[in-house]
Amino acid sequence: MTNRYDTGMTVRRRVLGDAHVDRAEAAKTPFDQPFQEMITETAWGNCWASDAISDRERSMLTLALLAATGNFEEIPMHIRATARTGATQEDVAQAFMHVAVYAGVPKANHAFKLAKKTFAEMEDQGNAHP
Repeated sequence: MTNRYDTGMTVRRRVLGDAHVDRAEAAKTPFDQPFQEMITETAWGNCWASDAISDRERSMLTLALLAATGNFEEIPMHIRATARTGATQEDVAQAFMHVAVYAGVPKANHAFKLAKKTFAEMEDQGNAHP
């Protein structure tokens, strides 16, 4: 493993939490291991590890980009990560408002639906969010 991989794994655990990363690592197979290494090094060890912007800002950008591109499957994971990145519910709402204007109301509407459900689950689990 590379230093970038180790950095990426540290950042990934900080943002997504140990439980999530442990589940993902346990599910890794020889088939997807190269892919998992690549995203750990690039997404987490390069992009998320940069100190050019805060985790809060990066979280908002990530959620907006996921919604704008219709990659809804990862939105709940990144909503849960906001409890560690510092992005508030208002931050997330503002990000999705931008999605509505620049990428379309239906995408923003679906993103809001997923976020509301995930925030409610977090609250039910005792992980209340600001």
